[in-house]
Amino acid sequence: MKTSDKKGSNLFSEQVGEKEKRKLRAQHRNKRSIWFGLGMFGMVGWSVSVPALLGAVLGMWLDKIYPQTFSWTLSFLIMGLFVGCLIAWHWIAKEHKDMNSNKEEKDE
Repeated sequence: MKTSDKKGSNLFSEQVGEKEKRKLRAQHRNKRSIWFGLGMFGMVGWSVSVPALLGAVLGMWLDKIYPQTFSWTLSFLIMGLFVGCLIAWHWIAKEHKDMNSNKEEKDE
């Protein structure tokens, strides 16, 4: 058998071994239900919509108290939407980091 054939065989064996490890980890991992996914979707949705609504309410109040040539409502709605997106991005990044750290701990 050639040396290149042995290297290819070892590489193939390592790939099969990695796939087997991933499959076994997936079987032993806590199974997350559809409710977990819906809850996560809801959390992201609320973290975007609540700051946007609060910004709109604050803007409507400012439009009544301090009328200007521009719309306070639209300005604060956009700012609230931006803040909500930042909150959602932070939340998702944190969850992603937690999932990957758990994955790395299980690999060891």
